[in-house]
Amino acid sequence: MANRFDICEDFQLQADNVLVESNPVILKIIKHCKEFSPSLVTGQLLGLDVGSVLEVTNCFPFPIREEDEEIEADGANYQLEMMRCLREVNVDNNTVGWYQSTLFGSYQTVELIETFMNYQENIRRCVCIIYDPSRSNQGVLALKALKLSDSFMELYRNNNFTGEKLREKNLSWVDIFEEIPIKVSNSALISAFMTELEADTPVTQCDYDRLQLSTSPFLERNMEFLIECMDDLSMEQQKFQFYYRSLSRQQAQQQAWLQKRRAENAARKTAGEDPLPEEDPSNPIFKPVPEPSRLDSFLITNQISNYCNQINGVAGQSFSRLYLTKALHED
Repeated sequence: MANRFDICEDFQLQADNVLVESNPVILKIIKHCKEFSPSLVTGQLLGLDVGSVLEVTNCFPFPIREEDEEIEADGANYQLEMMRCLREVNVDNNTVGWYQSTLFGSYQTVELIETFMNYQENIRRCVCIIYDPSRSNQGVLALKALKLSDSFMELYRNNNFTGEKLREKNLSWVDIFEEIPIKVSNSALISAFMTELEADTPVTQCDYDRLQLSTSPFLERNMEFLIECMDDLSMEQQKFQFYYRSLSRQQAQQQAWLQKRRAENAARKTAGEDPLPEEDPSNPIFKPVPEPSRLDSFLITNQISNYCNQINGVAGQSFSRLYLTKALHED
């Protein structure tokens, strides 16, 4: 059965002219993420970048480690040793991205962006595959492939997320991540083999999961996370309100100082003296008030949208199952 798992899936991921193909990747990712759920895990994607095609042909998990420098170093050594071993057995060992698990879709974080930027320094094209075991328990294959948009990466490198720069680039919170469509298909040989097995197993556990009526735990956790995100967004808005109040107060102080300086210059001109400059960089009121970064608010808004979409999707499926169950009872 293990050997069949290694060849039964063909994973295709396409974005513009990027195509990712892999046989064992999907099942390995799902197995790794489910085994350690609810703990979050990650792993390496391996393959080849050939012309306009990015082929993902293998993957391996990273060991779970705590935040410690020595253990992190061991993790890096483990990664290099794994790639060396794969190279010795003539398996593709070029890094093309990574995968990671998530809990209820909580993956849009600064850490994910920093990981993307670290990969982008050495790999021109890389992808991140996100798998959510909690969402998959509802009978859905919660698998996403993401990449950062080019316009967002440019702003992130310059660390400039001011309102003026965002308007100049026409960048909004929906433009941070680009989700790449995923298509899963089987080879002709495996399709024929699965057809032979279909008569013996007409219904799978995944089919039963789709008919599960109880969605309260999933909806409750999503609502809890959504409320937390709303609180975080409120705190970010308070930062901007404080910034605009400080800016308004500074502008009023500058106008008062300017009027006083102009009156003083008028008196000096009458006395035949040279006028003083109307700006004094050494004066604290002329120092610019730093504008808070909008990155956190963008990520929080993205996460809120994700939670709302999940709640909407699960609620819609629940109504469909309830109507189906009602019709079966009436029959």
